[in-house]
Amino acid sequence: MTYQQYRPNSFSILPVAVKNLLIINGILWLANTVFVEQLGLSVNQLFGLYFPLSEQFAPYQFVTHLFLHGNFMHLFSNMLALWMFGSVLENHWGPKRFLTFYFVTGLGAALIHTGWSYIELQNTRSLFDQYLNSPGLYDFAKLIQNDSLPLTDAFRTEMNAFVAEWGTMKSDPQMLTRSLEIATSLKNDVLDYKMSVPTVGASGAVFGVLLAFGMMFPNTLIYVFFAIPIKAKYFVILYGLFELYSGVVNNPGDNVAHFAHLGGMLFGFFLIKYWNKRSRNYY
Repeated sequence: MTYQQYRPNSFSILPVAVKNLLIINGILWLANTVFVEQLGLSVNQLFGLYFPLSEQFAPYQFVTHLFLHGNFMHLFSNMLALWMFGSVLENHWGPKRFLTFYFVTGLGAALIHTGWSYIELQNTRSLFDQYLNSPGLYDFAKLIQNDSLPLTDAFRTEMNAFVAEWGTMKSDPQMLTRSLEIATSLKNDVLDYKMSVPTVGASGAVFGVLLAFGMMFPNTLIYVFFAIPIKAKYFVILYGLFELYSGVVNNPGDNVAHFAHLGGMLFGFFLIKYWNKRSRNYY
């Protein structure tokens, strides 16, 4: 089977697939905003992607989360990138191939993100189990100060006061018992919290689109901050390295799914290589 490159009659500044994706994403963001304000009902909570072990998870969320966004700037940045780079790709590929690429990279991003979330949950579980299996004053203080745990400053302050109290009552067995109760409760709360926060956004698919643009048009100049010119291939590489760094550092205050971005780029890379292998005329 030989792939015949799509040849549009003319270049469209807003091709059909990109246009409809922009419209759907915009309508759903507006619907979520109105429903939350008027009805207290969140579309994002219903159709965002939850971890598969969560009671709120449903398989269709792997698709629906791609059309939802947390706030206007999240929507605007994704849709701007989709229009800028996706329009060029759709004009080159045609709408069917572009949509295939978009959804494959979006679903791939979700799979990578889910896999990374599983690793994070296992690390969190191990962190608590380590203390529960070998409890002590110093180890409890170390657990509470762990930056990877999503604890409020007020809770940390309360626990620091408990540690100080324990330090003056080292011989009291009730302090150790209380620490075990706190750690067990906190373990359940943290794991439930990590599984109850939905992931939303088209970022994974958009990063796949960005990767494709860098591969298809590597020497095209991209103007960072509308002022600094950089070739597309270098921009993609640097952006990918930044996402990898941010994902590994895993700042607890960072709510960006960096490994979803990397997943979109990874699946996009292999899909383009697969298409190219089938037809050397493709790319």
